[in-house]
Amino acid sequence: MGFGTHTRRVRDERVPLIRRHRALRCAVGHYCPLGFNATWAYLAATACPAPDLRRDPEALLRALATLEESRAVRLAEAADFAVRRHAEKAAGRRTPRASDTARLHGPRWPSATAPSRLGLIAAVADRYSAFRQVPYPDDTYHRDIPVRQLAGLHARLDASGSSYLRALGHVGHAAAAELAATVHDIRSLTRPGYAPVHAYLLPWLRFAGLLTYATEVATAGHRPNARETAPVRQLP
Repeated sequence: MGFGTHTRRVRDERVPLIRRHRALRCAVGHYCPLGFNATWAYLAATACPAPDLRRDPEALLRALATLEESRAVRLAEAADFAVRRHAEKAAGRRTPRASDTARLHGPRWPSATAPSRLGLIAAVADRYSAFRQVPYPDDTYHRDIPVRQLAGLHARLDASGSSYLRALGHVGHAAAAELAATVHDIRSLTRPGYAPVHAYLLPWLRFAGLLTYATEVATAGHRPNARETAPVRQLP
């Protein structure tokens, strides 16, 4: 079933609430611009005032509306990109700009307005918790990478995530620069093709990508609305 089928089921009041909740999760499976878990955390946090989507049908509908609005913007962006690429190819430019591909494929919340600070905090908090549960590899995974170096990079990324959450998303350019340096150093340890150490480094980079996006939003100077000043609630 497609995205539209699941959204119709979410709205169908004849369907038991638990199945409507499951349908929303299926819809998120079709469209999750921050990754599935981070997108779900974003929706749950922004469906105020009751983010327990399993028990509050109104919050469930608010979360669905947020998801649909973002998806509509994303589809419009993709259509604009296709038109622009058609014109660029006709003009002889066969390779798209790196900024265009990064915008389409990286973690980002497409929206007609600034993304929710509260939602991004919840998304980062969810993935930060998962990141902290992933150990860093020992020297049997790649003998030319010192274990101490891996531990140091893990600690630096951990510190960046912790700093973002403690500041409730209000981070400055110094924090952004430190995060960028950490990401660069982690990427420098990846290898072409398959390498056992990638089982650790790639999840680190996925978390770093989300954290980088949230940090970029913070340093861009977006002002949160009144709803976003509320504390982060326990997510379902």
